[in-house]
Amino acid sequence: MGGLFTLGSSLIAEAEQTHEGLSYLGLWVNVLFVLAILFGLMSYAKKGLNERVFKNPITQGFEQVYLFIENMCVVIIGNHGRKYVPMVMVLWLVIFTGNIVALFLGESPTADLSFNFAMALIAVGYVQYEGVRANGLFGHVKHFAGPKLGGVLVIISGLIFVVELISEVLKNVSLSLRLFGNIHGGHVAVESMNKLGEPILVPYGMFLLPIKLLTCVVQAMIFTLLTCVYISLVTHHEEGHGERHAPAAAH
Repeated sequence: MGGLFTLGSSLIAEAEQTHEGLSYLGLWVNVLFVLAILFGLMSYAKKGLNERVFKNPITQGFEQVYLFIENMCVVIIGNHGRKYVPMVMVLWLVIFTGNIVALFLGESPTADLSFNFAMALIAVGYVQYEGVRANGLFGHVKHFAGPKLGGVLVIISGLIFVVELISEVLKNVSLSLRLFGNIHGGHVAVESMNKLGEPILVPYGMFLLPIKLLTCVVQAMIFTLLTCVYISLVTHHEEGHGERHAPAAAH
């Protein structure tokens, strides 16, 4: 935990020193710009939904993203994971589009720590909401204490509860710093590496573009994959219920 706090402090300090930063208005403009791109692409993709075979390349792209997210949710969460596809897909699209925007504009919501922290709060808050829905408020809180222990071992349960509670809070820090560190670090790396290629590479700005494109995909995947893991941890018992009722449904 100390290492995570140290890393977070150094990243924040570096951002304050080197990152000019977006004003609140600038951040909102960037967020609205990312959302406008997504809504525009989705509106264009809807034109090809009525066809039996999708010919619209944008529609095909969204289909592949949906299948990828659906497969990730089902594999990690279970068969009941399909109901979380819309939430996970929204997170993936916003992060990926924001990362792509950062490649060409130099600024993006995902390069701002406050925006990433807000997304982490939404993701972890949603996980807690689903945990309460699946287990009830008391059951969800009780799972932080680990296995039921009696006698003097109750003290151990109390320690586990405190550790798990701190771990749950740190999920917000982990998700936000991981995304911010990679995107912000990518900008710093590009600026440093491009200086080595002046004046040939700088006008094109393409020196580390392939690596940054890969980072855009990987960071969106890691954020959503961890969200799926967190959801799985608080809803895993639903899979068992589904299997138990399956034979009755068949009859």
